[in-house]
Amino acid sequence: MTALKHKIDFAVVFTVDKANPNGDPLNGNRPRQDFYGHGEVSDVALKRKLRNRLQDEGESILVQSDERRSDEYRSIKDRVDSVEELKKLLTKSKASGTDEQTAEMLASNTWYDVRAFGQVFAFKGTKMSIGIRGPVSIHTATSIDPVDISSMQITKSANSTTNEKDPGQKTSDTMGTKHRVDFGVYVFYGSINPQLAEQTGFTYEDAEKLKEALKTLFANDASSARPDGSMEVNKVLWWEHTSKLGQYSSAAVHRTVDVSRVKDDLPQSIENYEITVSTLDGLAVEEYDGL
Repeated sequence: MTALKHKIDFAVVFTVDKANPNGDPLNGNRPRQDFYGHGEVSDVALKRKLRNRLQDEGESILVQSDERRSDEYRSIKDRVDSVEELKKLLTKSKASGTDEQTAEMLASNTWYDVRAFGQVFAFKGTKMSIGIRGPVSIHTATSIDPVDISSMQITKSANSTTNEKDPGQKTSDTMGTKHRVDFGVYVFYGSINPQLAEQTGFTYEDAEKLKEALKTLFANDASSARPDGSMEVNKVLWWEHTSKLGQYSSAAVHRTVDVSRVKDDLPQSIENYEITVSTLDGLAVEEYDGL
């Protein structure tokens, strides 16, 4: 494994076509929007999809979705307790600074997502609480233009439960509402910090796995809210600097990406948009098509 020594920035452009990319549970599960009507997908949702893709590729993941878990553990604590040495350190009554460092490295070496995104280990009944800062940071995805959201009423053909007063009547849970973004082009950015990578053991090999996961972000992610083909990665942009600090700030690198509408044809598609990347002296960009 080769230690990551250079800063990396990346950007991902993807489209949403008649799908709900990230529903807001506090707003009837409508697709997220900012104050100006632009669509949003939270960084938490993006990391969930990355964890799923890496898990599909055989990586060991600590924070697994219950419906996609690849082991018998039903919680993060159960999964942590399955590593006997880590469990002993977290329950040690008098833990030293060395014990904390050992626990951090053990967790980072065991699970890819801890090594990449970090994790807080603070459970009821444990003596030691540790927080691991991961080198991979990801921004919220935002649509280029304001998005239109459509809602439709739906009904089930069968009751989930029997109406006790009148078994022949429909129950209230047969009615529902589905929301979707009609069309939107979204962009999100991220970075990999070499200093934090040294602390968690995040390597170039790990960075390559992340790059592949970004290209295939929506593979095996289909649901009734996101049918297959309704969400597509169009472009992955990848910059590797020549030093730990980097020749430019992440903000300066991310500003080189311009996604703009060049046609107003309907139905809308990525063909109506142009993706351009301004050059920065001494910093090359790698461009990849998504799956």
